Amino acid sequence: MNKTAFLFSGQGSQYPGMGKELYQEFSYVRELYGAASEVFGFDVAAVSFEGSEQELSRTAVSQPVIYTLSLAACEVMMQEVCRPSCGAGHSLGEYAAMTACGILSREDGFRVIKARAAAMEKASQESDGAMYAVIGSDNSTIEEVCRETEGYVVPVNYNSPVQTVIAGEAKAAEAAAARLAEQGARTMKLAVSCAFHSKLMSGAAEEFREAVKDVTFHNPTIPFYSNLDGKLCSHIDADYLAQHLTSPVQFVEELRNMAADGCSRFIEVGPGKVLTGLVRKTLTNVTFQNVENMKTLRKAAELFPKA
Repeated sequence: MNKTAFLFSGQGSQYPGMGKELYQEFSYVRELYGAASEVFGFDVAAVSFEGSEQELSRTAVSQPVIYTLSLAACEVMMQEVCRPSCGAGHSLGEYAAMTACGILSREDGFRVIKARAAAMEKASQESDGAMYAVIGSDNSTIEEVCRETEGYVVPVNYNSPVQTVIAGEAKAAEAAAARLAEQGARTMKLAVSCAFHSKLMSGAAEEFREAVKDVTFHNPTIPFYSNLDGKLCSHIDADYLAQHLTSPVQFVEELRNMAADGCSRFIEVGPGKVLTGLVRKTLTNVTFQNVENMKTLRKAAELFPKA
């Protein structure tokens, strides 16, 4: 089988100028940005195109602008090139995937992201957490080091066979990263002030659950793969969204399950190409391409021509 998976970018993929070319080229993208601005309460296009790296890095800003560009790139791909056979996202990207797969309406998606960003921004200001990427160590070793480290630190992003992210209390995360480095791994502290996808997000998760309890969730019209276990998921509700904030991202399992189910074409829609790199490190005999501007859109059209 030759199925096509759309993958949606996560937080950290933002950059100044993101989305400008698609906005200038397509009227329906401009309409989407206008609708997003009404819900988010700021000019999403202006901030995306003219905002500084520092401004864009704020959780309350980065999540809305990434989500909006992800939806825009998805819409451009579907109208100009091809439609997805299934969808998945990484952390924040899972919400764009839910929208693309019909679980959330576009308007409810904006509302959900606004509530999520507010809850996580608050948690970032109140928390003493940290996150480290660990490259070149196996999961069993990382998990063992985390268990043996004093304080709270756990693996939270299983990104590829050679990259896992750990998170927890700042001192514990630093100690675990140092021990893993001593054992030969390469570690890098991430530019965040909170331990996302860990129990340190519990307060934010409860606040988020309350904010989205009245949102309408639909059955997916396109198969949707979940961060929680990497498997196909057909039931999403407010409890799921709250759990998502405190649970590890099983992205390796998602990619492997999509490939096992017949996906051989992977298109990352949204800013950056981090997920494209994870596909390259995880799967073999597949085709992949990111789409975020006119150049990458043209490449996608060459790789995945319309039938």
